[in-house]
Amino acid sequence: MARNASAQRTAGQEWLRLWFDERSRGLIYQLLVILGLALVVAFIVSNTIANLQRAGLASGFGFLFDQAFFDINQKLIEYSSTSTFGRALIVGMLNTVLVSAMGIVLATAIGFFAGILRLSPNFLLSRMVGAWVEITRNVPVLLQIIFWWVLLTGLPKVRESLSIGDSIFLSNRGVRLPAPLLEPGFEWVFVAFLCGAVAAILVSHWSKRRQNVSGERFPVFWAGLALIVGLPALVYWFAGAPLAWDVPKATRFNFRGGFNVTPELLALWIALSTYTGAFISEIVRAGILSVGKGQTEAAGSLGLRPGQTMRLIVIPQALRVIIPPLTSQYLNLTKNSSLAIAIGHQELVSIGGTILNQSGQALEVVGIWMVFYLGLSLLTSMYMNWYNRRIALVER
Repeated sequence: MARNASAQRTAGQEWLRLWFDERSRGLIYQLLVILGLALVVAFIVSNTIANLQRAGLASGFGFLFDQAFFDINQKLIEYSSTSTFGRALIVGMLNTVLVSAMGIVLATAIGFFAGILRLSPNFLLSRMVGAWVEITRNVPVLLQIIFWWVLLTGLPKVRESLSIGDSIFLSNRGVRLPAPLLEPGFEWVFVAFLCGAVAAILVSHWSKRRQNVSGERFPVFWAGLALIVGLPALVYWFAGAPLAWDVPKATRFNFRGGFNVTPELLALWIALSTYTGAFISEIVRAGILSVGKGQTEAAGSLGLRPGQTMRLIVIPQALRVIIPPLTSQYLNLTKNSSLAIAIGHQELVSIGGTILNQSGQALEVVGIWMVFYLGLSLLTSMYMNWYNRRIALVER
């Protein structure tokens, strides 16, 4: 009896010591929170399953193999109304990735250009860019998407379409462009492009090591341009120009040949790029202003021109301030692409909504939306974090 009482007192003392230890008490709190969240999730899942069973709705992802019975006007892979729901979702994912990638590239170019112009000593130019930034940032992006869509759908009809060199046509159906036709032998041009890109990367690394040792700069830009553009062009010429173009022709009611870029895609791309570019311009301006004025004065004393100073001295130091908020803008642009449903552009959310209405699998479709956008955002964040670490200034 005395031994049991002593053991109970020892166990009680151990629990008291764990409770009064700050680290142990924190772990206990975290375990309790995790347990509570698991119970809440389990209750929600079980309740949802029970409600679905009472409504006669079957859960699961078997519906992805059912026939879609609807068309998609803008697609990067083969698709028809006889394809499955799963393939329709893949088309929507690719459309979302396409407009997001295009938007990120154009928004970055607009943002850096406008951010530098806002710091221009030219009073009129800097104020004009500043006014554009303030207007664009303070108008909801959805309204801008609708504005550009209305503007593009107001272009002339097919018979009165605007022509650029009799090969590019602008109409209320979008932009009709020549379609490339790859002929035998073009694969060697593609191989030459890949080899040139790899060689350009190697030359860039070599030039950095050479500059660190000797201080001499190597014309990396022109060497990379010769490798990436010149080498494939040379192979293209030797291969007998294995590329033809399917040039569109305007008929009475439609176009024949080429490929079409819908006004919905153009409106979404322009609106997302300009809206996000306006925010990026402020980020770039803040990053440039974070670099001490002495840096530019020292560059000027060495004889560097303003363009060289901005490109070689200011921007590399400003990137440490620019990259983190720039990542947030890239993520916002990607998620804002879901607003395409307002103008009928068929990306993931729009196509998923059609599938939801036809199949009734609301939870599964919404789950696919969430997983896709989460994965796309995480991949973007991982790349930007890697790039941020790569360009970080290392103190010696």
